[in-house]
Amino acid sequence: MRVLGIESSCDETAVAIVQDDGTILANVIRSQVAAHQPYGGVVPEIAARAHIEWMEPVLEQALKKSSLTLNEVDAIAVTAGPGLIGGVIVGVMTAKALASIYQKPLIAVNHLEAHALTARLTHHVSYPYLLLLVSGGHFIYAVVEGVGRYRLLGKTLDDALGEAFDKCAKMMELPYPGGPYIERLAKEGNPLAFDFPCPMLGVKGCDVSFSGLKTAVRYAIRTLIGNGNPLTDKQKADIAASFQRAVVTILSQRSKSAIDMAREQGLACPTLVVAGGVAANQAIGAALRDVAAQQAMDFIAPPPALCTDNAAMIAWVGVERYQAGLIDHLDVEPKARWPLA
Repeated sequence: MRVLGIESSCDETAVAIVQDDGTILANVIRSQVAAHQPYGGVVPEIAARAHIEWMEPVLEQALKKSSLTLNEVDAIAVTAGPGLIGGVIVGVMTAKALASIYQKPLIAVNHLEAHALTARLTHHVSYPYLLLLVSGGHFIYAVVEGVGRYRLLGKTLDDALGEAFDKCAKMMELPYPGGPYIERLAKEGNPLAFDFPCPMLGVKGCDVSFSGLKTAVRYAIRTLIGNGNPLTDKQKADIAASFQRAVVTILSQRSKSAIDMAREQGLACPTLVVAGGVAANQAIGAALRDVAAQQAMDFIAPPPALCTDNAAMIAWVGVERYQAGLIDHLDVEPKARWPLA
């Protein structure tokens, strides 16, 4: 069985074809980073127009790489939300047209579910497992019990972690997207140079908050440039290292709390999975691997290329939902918001 997946929820136009055994036959991604860099973030109107421009050539390239035609695909899966609505509409309308013309089943995919199930594509992890979904727009702790079956344990009360990374990077006048630049700088800085706060550590549960940490970074920068001089490279590295240290401390403690919550609810989760774009951060991955080892759990993080937005994860959810009989009608609507649980 082969499913074609389409992803256009943010600033990547992507098409992939995946088999039901997990083989990725094609996974083509057209990034829009260069178009959004001058603005320091994703501009929805620019993103939507770029999706319109690139959807057809990306689709053709994916078919060419897989050596398949659309007639040889068994189903069409597409991100139907959540995301920037203009981009989601482009993907959904493309998928509807293909499903209608080629008489293929249509599967509307929740973008968050795609991140949640990526570890099943890459590592064939069994249900149930504990998930930390940490990306530019989302932060969730949940127990994944099956396709469409998620038990929410905790979430961010304000910013997503990826958003906090990008905003702190912008304050330091680093290029967009800022997360990778902060990770790179952190390796050169002193993680103890600034005593940034770790909100929510003493609070019951596993909810998180990053707005206070982000504000502390802003105040530190304001103090350093108070004399009118720009930040030095060393100051930027120290801020990045101290910020990342606070993040790692927060995630380590809150992940332990999430594990405790799952066990208290009688949910045996032998595996901790971290997914989403921020999961590509090596310091975060190493810290969570240690947490899992301390709790006698396996740890899985998909390869970095499948942590960020891509269509292979969309196609894989299409496989799982198709096998579960979860097929959608052509009147499915795109959604800007679509909670996982």
